Amino acid sequence: MKVAETKNLRKTYHFGDTEVSALRDISLVIEEHEFIAVWGPSGSGKSTLCNLIGLLDAPTSGEVYVGGTPAAGLTDARRSELRNASIGFVFQNFNLIPVLTALENVMLPLQIHGVAKAEAKTRAEKLLAEVELSDRMHHRPQKMSGGQQQRVAIARALVTDPSLVIADEPTANLDTHNANLIIDLMRRINQDRGAAFVFSTHDDRLLDRVDRKIHLCDGEIIEDERV
Repeated sequence: MKVAETKNLRKTYHFGDTEVSALRDISLVIEEHEFIAVWGPSGSGKSTLCNLIGLLDAPTSGEVYVGGTPAAGLTDARRSELRNASIGFVFQNFNLIPVLTALENVMLPLQIHGVAKAEAKTRAEKLLAEVELSDRMHHRPQKMSGGQQQRVAIARALVTDPSLVIADEPTANLDTHNANLIIDLMRRINQDRGAAFVFSTHDDRLLDRVDRKIHLCDGEIIEDERV
């Protein structure tokens, strides 16, 4: 089943009189259960593609579909509803709220959706156990290592049970050991829960961990390889 799709996607930025094509005619389908790396050098369009698939930005032209729903023409509110219901995000800078504990950070998306506090707490505790952080759930981010913070971010991304998780350079701020641990964790969750994972990276050492590699260069797909 398709969890997301792009058709003839283009994104152009204007800087004064200069036009920069960040993405050019990108068409791809993301199926459930897939574990995908979008890779290429800095400036190749990886983050732009992730932002468009995740409905964080709108394309200059072309279409994005999430769960079969076309994003074009949706109101901001409906777009936000679709994004929050279907997609989880993991960022390279973690984006945790510093004044909240790990448990409170993971509970937050559920509480925003109106889930009762007791249920949100139970679901958040379960996910923190899955990412092996039961003993750190009452710690604030500054009391945790970078790898631990990224595991909290992964738990937060999964707490709404999304069909797609987008991770933009999730290992960029981690050493090699912790980067490998995070990729292994995402892979395990992908296999156990069935959510599709799409993560961007410029680190080709991580590419042997995925089952599909989308190689971007200058805003174009130059290879889409299933392993």
